[in-house]
Amino acid sequence: MTTVPPEDAAPGDEPKVEAVEAPAGAGQEVSAAEAAPVEVPAEGAPTQVEAAAVAKPRDGKEMAKAAGHEAFELTKTIVFALLIALFLRVIFFQPFTIPSASMEPTLLEGDYIIVSKFAYGWSRNSIPFEPPIFHGRLFKKEPHRGDIVVFKLPRDGHTDYIKRLVGLPGDHIQVRGGSLLINNEHVPRVQLKSEMTESAFGVPREVQRFENTLGKKNFVTYINDPQGDVENTDVYTVPAGQYFMMGDNRDNSVDSRFPPEIGVGFVPAENLVGRAEVILFSWKMGASLFKPWTWFTDVRPGRFGKRLQ
Repeated sequence: MTTVPPEDAAPGDEPKVEAVEAPAGAGQEVSAAEAAPVEVPAEGAPTQVEAAAVAKPRDGKEMAKAAGHEAFELTKTIVFALLIALFLRVIFFQPFTIPSASMEPTLLEGDYIIVSKFAYGWSRNSIPFEPPIFHGRLFKKEPHRGDIVVFKLPRDGHTDYIKRLVGLPGDHIQVRGGSLLINNEHVPRVQLKSEMTESAFGVPREVQRFENTLGKKNFVTYINDPQGDVENTDVYTVPAGQYFMMGDNRDNSVDSRFPPEIGVGFVPAENLVGRAEVILFSWKMGASLFKPWTWFTDVRPGRFGKRLQ
């Protein structure tokens, strides 16, 4: 290697040549990896180890903030799900459980049914807790004789009842010898074979069975004592804007045949909740959520999906 003479060297001076010891390994081939330029981080830039450390929460505050965000997202999801369920429950359908035998044999204790909320339009009774936000019915539709109706008990406005609608406004209703008369005409019925059932107190009894035709509905009713008081009534005249309800288990139903102080009386249109459409599931009364084996031993699969008449 030669040394370049300084600019102020005298002319004619011989340039001095100095022998420079070649570094070890000089003249050998250098691999591509060794020849690649080495990246030197800019001054102040974090190294890979430092960058990894920066990506993690540095203290409890960061971790609490992340946990709070996750909790907020979970809460938001739950609220949205509840709002959707509430919307469907108010506008379209609502499930109910049958707690008594007043609608036997059509509905049995332990049946889980679906009620159409839009069948008759909507009132404040279509909304949970019946808020007094408006009166009357929105998009009102008239019910029909023979419909199975869920309604609010007139005397308290909160208790859900389910009966069969037999009288429209202006109708004259009477029961004579167990036979239902509407406007002085007997509802067509055919007597079937008697059947053994249990009374409300669990006592076995024989009941008469009748297949009735009311409008487009065909259904079976139970009658225990055709000479009893509830099977021989005065004439009821249904007021405007109200309806007359009866249970299919005629001797075991507190319905519109009884005055509102002890029974149902006439039911205002505003109290209608919806029309029962289908039996979704059914279990015997002995079934319990806390006894898993009864989910199978007490199930009534033959009633699943049964359309109601």
